[in-house]
Amino acid sequence: MAVENTESQELQPNSILSYAKDLPNVCSLSGLACTLLAIYFSISGLYAAAMIGMIWAVAFDWADGLIARRMKGRTGNDRVFGGQLDLLIDIVSYGVTPAILLLSYGNFELIYLLGAFVMLAASALRLSYFSTFGLASGTHYTGLALDNNSIILVFIFLFEGFFSQSVFSIILYASGLSLAALNVSQIKTPKFSGNPVNVIILATYTLGITASYGWMLL
Repeated sequence: MAVENTESQELQPNSILSYAKDLPNVCSLSGLACTLLAIYFSISGLYAAAMIGMIWAVAFDWADGLIARRMKGRTGNDRVFGGQLDLLIDIVSYGVTPAILLLSYGNFELIYLLGAFVMLAASALRLSYFSTFGLASGTHYTGLALDNNSIILVFIFLFEGFFSQSVFSIILYASGLSLAALNVSQIKTPKFSGNPVNVIILATYTLGITASYGWMLL
């Protein structure tokens, strides 16, 4: 009877806003705020600021999983809710944001709409596949994980000043389509975010990217 009572309590949902106080979800929502800033600055044409928002969105995305794994006392409902929240934010951070970046840099010309759709569709397919089938053999992703898109794009954008806008728009277009192809490919990539060493590397990279683009904004 005690087991039945425990399961019954586990299935009872708390209020929606109660999950906003869960620390991993706070990190997820902080990443969403960074994503919104990245979208805003992309549309505004302030791409250096957009890159800072994009890389910090990745940092918060990695942080929420790290915190969730270390926290004690989280219920099954907490974990399921956090996982769903993370997936929904991922499609905005790694699908919508790069698509808007491409559209904005291409001055919203019609030809860039196709590339933006391919990038967004690949992201949606990639996340749906992961949500359905999880990790391959419990350790590897099938297809390039979407957070790598932002990590790579903010690096590529460091070289934007070496090219004319028309040339770099082609580079950005080709990069976006290449990443989309990798996202939906059958390649197996390790789960980098679960390794503490990789977290330190990402933190260093995030600070370096922030400093580089922050200097450009001065």
